Parts: sequence; structure tokens; C-alpha cells
Amino acid sequence: MIPVTKPFLPPREEYETLLRGIWDREYLTNNGPLVQELEEKLKEYLGVPYNLFLTNGTIAIQIAIKALGLRGEIITTPFSYVATTSSIVWEDCTPVFVDIDAHTLNIDPALIEAAITEKTSAILATHVFGNPCDVDAIQAIADKHQLKVIYDAAHCFGTLYQEQSVFNFGDVSTTSFHATKLFHTIEGGAVFCKDQAVHERMNFMRNFGHDGFARFNGVGINGKNSEFHAAMGLANLKYIADILARRQEQVNYYYQHITDNHHIQKISIQDRGTWNYAYCPVIFDSEESTLQAIHKMEEAGIYPRRYFYPSLNRLPYVAPVSCPVSEEVSRQVLCLPLYHDLTEEEQEKVLNTL
Repeated sequence: MIPVTKPFLPPREEYETLLRGIWDREYLTNNGPLVQELEEKLKEYLGVPYNLFLTNGTIAIQIAIKALGLRGEIITTPFSYVATTSSIVWEDCTPVFVDIDAHTLNIDPALIEAAITEKTSAILATHVFGNPCDVDAIQAIADKHQLKVIYDAAHCFGTLYQEQSVFNFGDVSTTSFHATKLFHTIEGGAVFCKDQAVHERMNFMRNFGHDGFARFNGVGINGKNSEFHAAMGLANLKYIADILARRQEQVNYYYQHITDNHHIQKISIQDRGTWNYAYCPVIFDSEESTLQAIHKMEEAGIYPRRYFYPSLNRLPYVAPVSCPVSEEVSRQVLCLPLYHDLTEEEQEKVLNTL
């Protein structure tokens, strides 16, 4: 069987060494030493001023919305994982969908201003598949209309924009460290920002608002993560250069072999960014072709993923709105199998079946 992905796992003995330290200290959670070490090493590796290690990427978006005091309408993309939209709704805000660019699959900045109303408080954009948005255009619109910007950068570990981490842009950037991601902590996520006051507010929020043992600094939630998850992150971080290089080789191998296929298109990468090759999406010329490809591959023991499907503007708990590009892409996109120990022979099997 060739699944769509597998988690990278470090050598077991390296993880077990970190676990022995947890047993010796008997300190399991509540901002333990491994959590603090992971945050410091991520700050150094990514070149970010502030970051917080959280329970997951969804909590990260929810805390970002709450910390920025967002209300009313939030302009967002219909082409993303469901958590991007559900977090907006969960925080009692209204998602306003703006269609995507047909080539990058990111939110189309040219369509954003037409969606702004007096109720708009922010733009929440996703760097789809780790491909950076047009950050400059989005920030210019936000500055003009005094809006906050949150980036759902769940796919973006190792992605650069203008030669620095894409996490450095927006008022807050969020990411996921789920087991399916390039860099993972089994379950986990993070928030990044440049403003110390926002960082401090999010720090209180991830720990119930605690400001000492019996004091509270505003409302909070349980967004903390454990020493066990931090240990996996510390073990995996040692191998991130190899992970990124291997993923680039694999995506390039796929893409080189489908260049001449007129029925399958590749995405366009933001020219001011550096892609991390987190996924290998291909877009078929019709939904029928997509479903045929899935059927043929599953017959051969290959399991790609319709990622993302459906278009989020069609969710049952949001107001229906037309986003024709996103709707078409969501019906025709497929992510090919991609993981660290995927072999060239297995990639050949995928390509031959396609």
C-alpha cells in the first residue's frame, strides 16, 4: 500500500533519551523545560521574535482571533482545511469568502477590497500547500483599511518569503505541528508574532489566563502542550534539513514526469517566496478525470487525497456564496503520495497509474 503520507519518525533511541529525562524530572506539562527548549530552538531556527508552542493548529487560529480582539466579519479563503473557517465561526465571527487565484490557489488579493464592509475586522489567508500568499498586496489592503491580518501557515514550516520565514508576516501567523506535517510534534501547533504585547496576551490565553497561582489576566483556554510532544519536536528538528531536501527531490520527480501531460496542471509558486514542497498537488481537467484517477490508483493500492474538498464556501454552517474558481479546483485537485521514505519505485508506480 502507498498512503498519501506517513509521519517522519526520528531514531527511537533519540526520542527515548528525551523520555528518560521526563521520567527523571516527573514534569509532564505546564510549560516544562522541553517545551521551553523547543520554543527557543524554533525561534533560533526560524528567525522569529516570538512564538508559543500550542496544543494544535486550530487552537492557534482561535487564540489569534481572540488575542487580536476580532469581531464581525473576517475575509478568508474558501480553499483551505476546514479549521480555517470553523475557527472563525467558533469565535462567533462571520467568514466572508473571497475566491482564489487559479494558479497559486491562494486568496486572490484583487478581489479582497470589494468584500470589505464596515463590519470587516481582519483578513485570514492561508498559504495553501506551503505556497506563500501575495503578502505585500494583502498587507497594503490591510493597512489602507486598518484591518488585522492572520495567516494560516499550517503547511509552511521551512517556507520563506522575501528571504525570511513566512511566519514573520501578518499580525499573527499560525501553524500546525500535526503528525502529517513536514515538522511535527505528533499533535501540536504554534503562533508567531512581532508584537510583544500580543505575544504576552496569547501566552496568558493558552494557560487559562493564569498570571501566577491565583491571579488571572483575562479569559483563557487550555492551549498548552506537553513535554512528550515537545520531545518529539526536539528529536525531529535535528532532521529538518534532510526532510526538506528529500521532499523537494520527490516533488520535483513527480512534476518532471507530468510536464507533458495536458490533462494535469501544477500549481504556480509565489515568485517572492521559496516553497517547502510540503505537498504535491495536481489539478485535473475535470472532476470525472479526478475520480477516475482516484479509482485507478486505489485499485493499485495507492491512496491519494482530495485535498481540499469541498470548497469551504459550501459548508452547511456558512452563508452560501459563489466562489467558482475554488469550487472548480476543489473538484479537480488531488495530492499525490509524499513522505520521507517514499521510494523512486513507488513514485514510478504512482506516475504509471496516472
